[in-house]
Amino acid sequence: MFNIRLNPKLTISSSPIFKPKSSSFPSKVKMSSTSTSSENNPTDQSSSSSSSSSSSSSAAGKVKRLVLSQEERTKLNPYSDRDFYAYPRFVTHVDDGFISTLTELYRERLRPEFEVLDLTSSWVSHLPGEVKYKRVVGHGLNAEELLKNPRLDYFFVKDLNVDQKLELESTSFDAVLCTVSVQYLQQPEKVFAEVFRVLKPGGVFIVSFSNRMFYEKAITAWRDGTEYSRVQLVNQYFQSVEGFTQPEVIKKSPAANTAQGDQLPFSWSLGLLGIIPASDPFYAVLAYRNFKPVYE
Repeated sequence: MFNIRLNPKLTISSSPIFKPKSSSFPSKVKMSSTSTSSENNPTDQSSSSSSSSSSSSSAAGKVKRLVLSQEERTKLNPYSDRDFYAYPRFVTHVDDGFISTLTELYRERLRPEFEVLDLTSSWVSHLPGEVKYKRVVGHGLNAEELLKNPRLDYFFVKDLNVDQKLELESTSFDAVLCTVSVQYLQQPEKVFAEVFRVLKPGGVFIVSFSNRMFYEKAITAWRDGTEYSRVQLVNQYFQSVEGFTQPEVIKKSPAANTAQGDQLPFSWSLGLLGIIPASDPFYAVLAYRNFKPVYE
């Protein structure tokens, strides 16, 4: 049983509740139980806008089509994800090479003034340590793990396979991150639509993954796919939501991570066979809400 007096960041609840590090931190995240077309389209507020412009704006953030069939959404382990993640796992799920590549990507794409939402977060942060962001909000399924994450100003616990609604204000984040967890989403189209809603215009959604997974908790479409098809699947998730820019794919192929392996021919193949350790492949698919901003 947790003692919530030890740290105000932790509150035991079955519903999503924010846990600030301290009472002095200004709360800029507001609960929102409903979503209207004006929330999804904050720029469409002029009564003099043309009907065609209004119709186009109201479509933004809507799911245009479903990517997955019902069968493709199923898991080998049908039991509650909250039960599966009930006990903390204080381990890293990808290797140092993957983490280094991801951190460098964040360093390139995220600016210090950004407000960041880290979906499916855990006890470690992949954000660059030297950068102080305006606000970092975390989400996950295990409160103990989130409590140990030093970069989170707030966090909340929620099972996105049960309820995809994010109790967050519309257009409130500059960036949303999802690291090595997209393979577990059973309603990815709805989750991506919610991410679109909470992003500011020009905000970026970065989805990163490798070839690792909890096999029994990954959806069928992911388990049965190849690494190439998984990249295409995440592409389709973005394209299923009206208003995201054309997805951008970033990848880094596995390489032997020992000096000895670098000197041997066919070292990558040997790595796959387990003779020489190979680094995890890195994939990231990202897109922006409405447009890609240009920073000087």
